[in-house]
Amino acid sequence: MSKRLAVGLMSGTSVDGVDAALVSIEGSGTDTKVELAHYSTASFPPKVKKKIFEVMSITESSTPLLSSLHFELGDVYADAVLKVCREAGVSVEELDFIGSHGQTVYHQPFHTEDSVPSTLQIGEPSVIAYRTNTRVVSNFRSMDMAAGGEGAPLVPYTEFLLYRKKGQGRLLQNIGGIGNVTVLPKDCALHEVFAFDTGPGNMVIDGLCERLFGLSFDENGVIAESGMVHTDAAQKWMEWEKDFFLKEPPKSTGRELFGEVFVNRILDEFGSLSKEDLIATATYFTALTIADAYENFVLPEHSINEVIISGGGSYNGTLLHMMRELLPELKILIQEDIGYSSDAKEAIAFALLANETLHGNPSNVPGATGASKSVILGTITPRPIL
Repeated sequence: MSKRLAVGLMSGTSVDGVDAALVSIEGSGTDTKVELAHYSTASFPPKVKKKIFEVMSITESSTPLLSSLHFELGDVYADAVLKVCREAGVSVEELDFIGSHGQTVYHQPFHTEDSVPSTLQIGEPSVIAYRTNTRVVSNFRSMDMAAGGEGAPLVPYTEFLLYRKKGQGRLLQNIGGIGNVTVLPKDCALHEVFAFDTGPGNMVIDGLCERLFGLSFDENGVIAESGMVHTDAAQKWMEWEKDFFLKEPPKSTGRELFGEVFVNRILDEFGSLSKEDLIATATYFTALTIADAYENFVLPEHSINEVIISGGGSYNGTLLHMMRELLPELKILIQEDIGYSSDAKEAIAFALLANETLHGNPSNVPGATGASKSVILGTITPRPIL
């Protein structure tokens, strides 16, 4: 089997920038072999980041802004591809394909009185394809939703390919803006894999850091470590969204539940707490939501040996310490402990998902998304210049 060179692109709900993973992929399905050649990340320009949050806002968004940003982000993603290739000393002409997740600006996986389930990731793939002269696979979530799923989480398929370990049960916990877990039961087949969003990852912590300290995040959990946790407050916050926390998987969530409105409510009702205590309590809240999800929906039915953390939260030592205290029976590791990269993990996943699309292989996991069946994900934008 010949190797293909690809770039996976990911920008998540934290809106902190674009991750790009240059990978070599051989084969497909359970025969897939992947090697990370180079990883790079780039923060969004401040004006672009501001526009992303405006598009997400019910009061500030507009059709012209959404349309313009859709194409502007196409250029941002194309720049990310060129950057990772340049840093790796690889010509962009050597690429076989690009897998681009896009920027989620809205995710509503349920019906309301006036709307149907929907999701929207922007970042025009035609712009990426034209500027790199490389075919692009994008829009991964829509086909799963068409099949009755929630369109999230999508990485469980790639986690099954890369992380299953004979004789052990593993949890793959991502802590980005939102937290999500993939459950790999001991010696599991693909149909036994399930996954779901556990709740906020860094989103509430980051929102409070921005409002209280003018910082985009709590680096290494230093602020949280200096504060005192108010467990009664964290339990109260759990009550605010108890419908989500008590809902059986599969389930997904986003900024609609744990974004600006949630942070505003914390400041309105608990603003008398010190700034440091609020960050400490928000960090504990994230750990608590993860532990609660495991205790309600995973541990009663499955023997689990290890939890492997990825995403920005894996670098928050205070958060990891809190998780270990809440889950003393589990061995909690980060990606680097097993020879992988926390930063690159999701970008690699979308290169792998694009590879499955191009091979005509279904790559959603109905046990994770709730879809009625397995489907081929993504939209293919061909190489434009022959």
